[in-house]
Amino acid sequence: MRARPLVLAATGLALTALLTACGSGTTSTTTTTPAAGSTANAVGDTADVSFAQLMIPHHQQAVAMADLALKYGTSAEVKKLAAQIEKAQGPEIAQMSGWLQAWGAPLTMPSSTSGDGMAGMDMGGASADGMMSTKDMDALSMARGADFDRMWLQMMIAHHQGAITMANQVLATTKNADVTQLANAIVTGQTAEIDTMKKLLAG
Repeated sequence: MRARPLVLAATGLALTALLTACGSGTTSTTTTTPAAGSTANAVGDTADVSFAQLMIPHHQQAVAMADLALKYGTSAEVKKLAAQIEKAQGPEIAQMSGWLQAWGAPLTMPSSTSGDGMAGMDMGGASADGMMSTKDMDALSMARGADFDRMWLQMMIAHHQGAITMANQVLATTKNADVTQLANAIVTGQTAEIDTMKKLLAG
């Protein structure tokens, strides 16, 4: 009869070990689920989020400027370039918006920090990122003829230079393959467009 308590004790220990093992398996499954999405990375995540939050309105302004060129531009080359910018940046806006949704981040940076530039990056204000002021956009929308074309080219060059700076900054920190691919595309594509615009101004 003395063997019975020992059997029960052994059984209890076995059940405890089994439950512990099950619990460990559940925890392991839970912790690996978020990592299944390769879009979010623990390293450089804050800078990736800030990059998308700032580049979306930057692209939106470029599209707005392109719309003005398609409406008021007189040069066929300017109109062609504006259409090219719209075609490239529209899908990129959608792509970055998708990232932010997947990351559980707001589409816009909090107002308390949006003017300070990209988190972890030295943006240095509106002039550094190439964004046009409301006054700049109003002046552009009122210009016509050759004056419009010249002003648009000058503004878009500065705008592109700001985007390239932002892209190069995130390339220095990101570990995300998708962010890297988009940032490289921005640097390559917009550098080529700047070259085109400078030639148009010189001509």
